[in-house]
Amino acid sequence: RSGIPGIKMVRINVLRDCLKAMVTAERLGKRQVITRPCSKVVIKFLAIMQKNGYIGDFEVIDDHRGGKICIELIGRLNKAGVISPRFDATHVELENWQSRLLPSRLFGHVVLTTSQGIMDHHEAMSKQVGGKILGFFF
Repeated sequence: RSGIPGIKMVRINVLRDCLKAMVTAERLGKRQVITRPCSKVVIKFLAIMQKNGYIGDFEVIDDHRGGKICIELIGRLNKAGVISPRFDATHVELENWQSRLLPSRLFGHVVLTTSQGIMDHHEAMSKQVGGKILGFFF
């Protein structure tokens, strides 16, 4: 709640709120976390995290408001973050972004949105496409 009556706070970045809730719950040792609202970008980001084994299953709950996502945590997520503003990166520059954002070349993923959909940096380098950087996780 804001201090001024009659004015409601709005969510600026739904993806940041979701990732922050996941990292906080992971540090507290929780087994699952419920975030809201959900969006297509958050669902695609979570699908990439699930494909790489950083989270368990997640379920989208439609409550006819903004929707909720129930995410199972498996204890593997150390840090996840959003890059704002969404910087452009060509497939040549992805190696540089990887070294800036991730602690090692051996693990972690940079997620970007391209003309071919949302994917991690390994897939973007193999397809030789660039795009805008959404965030990272390791």
